[in-house]
Amino acid sequence: MLEHTKKHRIEKPLEARFVGSREKIVELRNFAREIGLVEATDTVTIEEAFPGYAENSQGMALRGARFREGLTQRRLAELTGIPQRHISELENGKRQMGRDWARKLAEALGVSDYRMLL
Repeated sequence: MLEHTKKHRIEKPLEARFVGSREKIVELRNFAREIGLVEATDTVTIEEAFPGYAENSQGMALRGARFREGLTQRRLAELTGIPQRHISELENGKRQMGRDWARKLAEALGVSDYRMLL
């Protein structure tokens, strides 16, 4: 009679992410290497993920925050008093953003620090 064989499940590797100070993350990485863990290699830089980011990081940050909040350019213009065409020009890198506009946009978009848009 054949004996029942138990198949061992193949365990998929797990990944972990941590948030903390640079010093603590470096310490954690060193410890992970000591115990035989390896860093995930399937990460890409923001420039690789978003090719236009290097040339227009300000515009992409604005567009991303607007998208996250589900706002159109027209609605954002109504909330901030900034003309819609200027918001379009900001997002496309054709216009620079000043501190006053950054503050208005950050408030309307729920961005905690307006400097994230500069």
